[in-house]
Amino acid sequence: MAAKKRAFGRIRKLPSGRFQARYLGPDGVDRPAPHTFATKKDADDWLADRQSEVRSGRWQDPAAGAVNFGEYAVRWIEERGLAATTDELYRRLLRLHLLPTFGGLDLDEITPPAVRTWRAERLAATGSTTVAKSYRLLKAILQTAADDELIRRNPCRIRGAGKESAPERPIATVAQVDALADAMGPRWRLMVYLAAYGPARPEEQAALRRLDVDTEDVGVWIRSAEPELATGRRVPGDTKSAAGRRFLALPEFMRKDLVRHLAWYAEKEPNGLLFVGEKGAPFRRSTFGRKWRKARAKVGLPDDFRFYDLRHTGHTLSTRSGATLKDTMVRAGQSSERAALIYQHSDHDRQKEVAAGIDARVRNERRKATEGADANPESVPDANQSGTERARNA
Repeated sequence: MAAKKRAFGRIRKLPSGRFQARYLGPDGVDRPAPHTFATKKDADDWLADRQSEVRSGRWQDPAAGAVNFGEYAVRWIEERGLAATTDELYRRLLRLHLLPTFGGLDLDEITPPAVRTWRAERLAATGSTTVAKSYRLLKAILQTAADDELIRRNPCRIRGAGKESAPERPIATVAQVDALADAMGPRWRLMVYLAAYGPARPEEQAALRRLDVDTEDVGVWIRSAEPELATGRRVPGDTKSAAGRRFLALPEFMRKDLVRHLAWYAEKEPNGLLFVGEKGAPFRRSTFGRKWRKARAKVGLPDDFRFYDLRHTGHTLSTRSGATLKDTMVRAGQSSERAALIYQHSDHDRQKEVAAGIDARVRNERRKATEGADANPESVPDANQSGTERARNA
């Protein structure tokens, strides 16, 4: 009896004794199996799998994934339309952490074991936060490749690998904030207070203009942001999220600092920058960073205490002053989709109440510091004298 002819694909025996399988794909291209088979049954099973993929709509061009990862990743970033700072971050992560391992591979050559090995090696070489960011970027790129039907499935399948678990950031005391403001000098003291008692992001402060300052209501309008890239170029643009555009009600004790800064240091034209350097140019992160490191050392704060940690200080002070979670989110310009926040509200009057609570707490701590200094004047270092005098005048 003649052998039954296959309805899908063809099998032939080679002179070597092994078997070759071929089939006509949905795209009309005749495709051989990527390897030969020891038995006819093995070849038949392989063809049955391909037939099942075609029938179910899961079939993909086997050559589709033969796209270089590095080229695809660069194009992926370019097509996203990212903010300048995010674009810079992604390109840095790609250059330093992804391309050295995956840059020479095609998309379909990146396997789950390869991803696991890469992550383990990165964790041994750099911080876990950077690895988590890099993993999320790799997963997003490969998910798009899967959506583009270049690969069958995303090989990034490590549960929790993209989650950042950075340690809790430190906060400064009121006395330390005052000492930092003194050490930074009169030109930059307002930046310290806006970061700690706002709390305003550095890039938000960089964009502040004279017309954004309200000395009557004691606050500033945050309308935009001007982050500085690693190249030194400042990029004017929107705030980090829609919630970033807000009126930042400040404690009453900051009224004098606002008035003095406007009179002494801000550019004079109505739309002039609030913060400029000694030579009248927009301040630079590198120059400010040197001043910050010197001030931090003078105050005795640890080397890993960042200027951005003053913002964490502001969060904590708001909460301790009676602010709700929604209040602190509004002050910090943060947004969240958590359902519980829908039922909380924080309007302009409530923001003034929070600012008043911070004002009362700061004044109280300054008063206690002054009383302690009066009781034992020899225990107070000379470096704290300006803070004491200011507390007496508060």
